Amino acid sequence: MTEAVVAAPKKKTNWAHEAWQLFLLALAVLAVHSFIAKPFYIPSASMLPTMLVGDQLIVSKFPYGYSYLSPSLPILPEIPGRVFGSYPERGDIVVVKSPIQHDDWIKRVVGLPGDTVQMKNGVLFLNGTAVPKVPMAPAEIKITPNSTCNGVVDAAFQTTNAQGVPVCRYPRFRETLPNGRSYDVFDLGNWDNDNTAPIVVPEGHVFLMGDNRDNSQDSRVPVEGGGLGLLPIENVVGRAEFLTYSVDGSWTLNPATWLGAFRSGRAFTSLHAKVGP
Repeated sequence: MTEAVVAAPKKKTNWAHEAWQLFLLALAVLAVHSFIAKPFYIPSASMLPTMLVGDQLIVSKFPYGYSYLSPSLPILPEIPGRVFGSYPERGDIVVVKSPIQHDDWIKRVVGLPGDTVQMKNGVLFLNGTAVPKVPMAPAEIKITPNSTCNGVVDAAFQTTNAQGVPVCRYPRFRETLPNGRSYDVFDLGNWDNDNTAPIVVPEGHVFLMGDNRDNSQDSRVPVEGGGLGLLPIENVVGRAEFLTYSVDGSWTLNPATWLGAFRSGRAFTSLHAKVGP
């Protein structure tokens, strides 16, 4: 005679335990974002040609130490200085908190405390010496839904390439800082920020610029004018390390559009300025 099999009673879900596990997971993610690294999305064209609108990158939080603005949540009072702090190097690309709204911006460090920074006819001068600016072949940026030539500065550069593809063709130059680090910049013509008075960077501050020189509200523009001004070192969030992927803005809610929206060849591109040619 076959004995009947009695099913074991179903174990009840411990919702308090599950909630605690989710809390610990969220806390771990927050800790990583606050003290190790976090992702960042490029929303504007101010860092062309180095970074395109739609690039996703990793920002490391620890290279310059930590300030009251380091946590991903605004939980600390305003405290001067940094813990385990150090200054960026000239040429580093950094994510910073803007002085008023404390939203994230991304720029390149060109001036450190004690440096005298000035622009003359679109040429960067550091401590009275012109930073070498060598003409390069024009850069072609493919026109996509998130990269257009519709701005006031950009409209004159819209054209098509040899394959008939609409592009923005920009004048490109290679700058080399005194420490030997080089990178490409755009100079689109004579604009207001191409000539500035000499500014001495005070202690505890950095001078930042966008690589797209005529399309960047950076340290050349005072805070009152919508720029960064001379930025306190406390406002530096971290160093841009590498791209993870890039999207051109063409994706929709239809999953069939997602794969085609990825730009090829940009994943894991280093964002550290080169040393030498």
